[in-house]
Amino acid sequence: MTKCILSVDIEDWYHISGLPNTPQLPEWDRFPSRIEANFRKLLDIFSTKKAKATCFFLGWVAEKYPHLVKEALQRGHEIASHGYSHKLAYEMSERDFLLDVRKAKDILEAISGVNVLGYRAPGFSVTEDTPWFFDKLIEAGYEYDSSVFPAPRVFGGIKTDKFAPHVIRRNSKEITEFPVTAIKILGKPYCCFGGGYLRLAPYFLIRRLSRDVLAQNRPVIFYIHPREIDPAQPRLKMSLHRKFNTYVNLNTTMSKITNICGHFDVTTFSDYIKAYPFNAQSEGI
Repeated sequence: MTKCILSVDIEDWYHISGLPNTPQLPEWDRFPSRIEANFRKLLDIFSTKKAKATCFFLGWVAEKYPHLVKEALQRGHEIASHGYSHKLAYEMSERDFLLDVRKAKDILEAISGVNVLGYRAPGFSVTEDTPWFFDKLIEAGYEYDSSVFPAPRVFGGIKTDKFAPHVIRRNSKEITEFPVTAIKILGKPYCCFGGGYLRLAPYFLIRRLSRDVLAQNRPVIFYIHPREIDPAQPRLKMSLHRKFNTYVNLNTTMSKITNICGHFDVTTFSDYIKAYPFNAQSEGI
């Protein structure tokens, strides 16, 4: 059976996009950090369950806590990039985006000593308004991406029927895209395999839908953030709707991740590519 992919977006509790009061990079040092304790709790779960994950490190976090990058690597996990500044892709120019993803890649490679192959955009913020997105990732030296969210969401998201991993070809070069896992229910795409969706959905439903995805010969891509196992984290001011999406069921995440690691064979993106080579075709997005 096809393996699942486990991924963690390594960012702190105040790295929440799309708010009127979203803290900007020059302010980040003013906030108390909770990333070390939360990330290590996740690493301990993975070690106990002998699970491997892809760790999409925010470049700023890696720069400030290089020991976390090294520890993740030593525990057998893949190091990947979440960009440097946590800016949404569609809020940046082509040039600024390229500089951001290059900077993050350079920092992570300098710390880890390994080639960083993968990228995930903050907020899954590749859209129809970023037609240069994949060209710039290829130019920066990335080999795969997991930023396409093929279902409705507050920001980001792309309408597409390409739910399976596929190759995007651009001017004789290519990059592999792993869309966030979605499954159609009553004809509409839904995702309950990460973020607020995973926290809100009961585990029996997550398990059942995961098996449905695997039966379609697609990997389930689970994604979490270290802050999602931390019910005691400080809260940012936001609307009631966003507050619900951001903080619902934080006390259930650890048990769900533990169950996922116990019930499914999870791996990293890079190991999945090695184990399941494919030659899908796409015109890109």
